[in-house]
Formats: sequence, structure tokens, C-alpha cells
Amino acid sequence: MSAPADPAAPPPTADAPQAPGPARRLAVPAGVLAATVAAFAYVGTVDPNEPGHYPACPLLTYAGIWCPGCGGLRSAHAVWHGELATALTANALAVAGYALFAAGWLVWAVCAARGRPFRLAFGRVHAWAAGVVLLSFGVARNLPQGAWLHP
Repeated sequence: MSAPADPAAPPPTADAPQAPGPARRLAVPAGVLAATVAAFAYVGTVDPNEPGHYPACPLLTYAGIWCPGCGGLRSAHAVWHGELATALTANALAVAGYALFAAGWLVWAVCAARGRPFRLAFGRVHAWAAGVVLLSFGVARNLPQGAWLHP
């Protein structure tokens, strides 16, 4: 007869779940990168400077006001073609957003490769700050002194 199993003993290592490898941990960041590159490739291929390919901004069409996003597709098109100066003149805030996304994605990918958790903790202060930046940019580009911010 065999002895009863010790309940305090750790389970056998053969049946213990294995931690996912780096390739599996990088699957989601790689998918996000692939989707982002595909979106930029589409905008890089289908020129937003030619009318009829993308819908017009309703705020610009009906109110004649440049919204904070106006020129974002043109800036993505210019970034895809390596024209950073053109991208900045189309929408500087969008280019800053692309850079922030790239930095955040890189940190996420490094954390995933090392098996460490990645968590973005946005609070109310961050949301208000983002809103103030968007509103300020939108107001500034519609003032006479902000004409250089028009796409």
C-alpha cells in the first residue's frame, strides 16, 4: 500500500503550468503594431489630399472651424512618406500623438518580452489635461495668430 500524499507538498513540476514564452507574450503587441502599420499604409497609399477618398470634417464643412483633428490624415500620409516637416504643418498635435503612441507601444513590447505587467493608469487629471491640450490646440488654430496651425 502506498503512503498518502502530503497536502503541504508542492505539486509535481511535470504538471505545473509553464509561463508563456516571449513569442506568445508579444502576440498582442505585435497584433496592435500590425494593425497600426496597416492603417498607416492605407492612408499612405490612398492620398487624403485628393478629394473624395475620405469624408470631410463636419465641423469644418458646416461651421468653418478647424477641429483639433483636421489634417490628421494628411499628417499620417506625410509621416508614411517620411516627410516630417509636411506632417507637422498638417497637424502638429497628431504627430505628437503618433510619437506618444510609438513610445508607449515600445514600453509595452519591452515589458511583454520580459514578462512584466504593463499598465497605463490614467486618472481624472490626465483626462482633463488631454482635454485642455485638445481644446487649446483647437482654439489656437482658429485664431488669426494661429493661422500657421491650419492644415
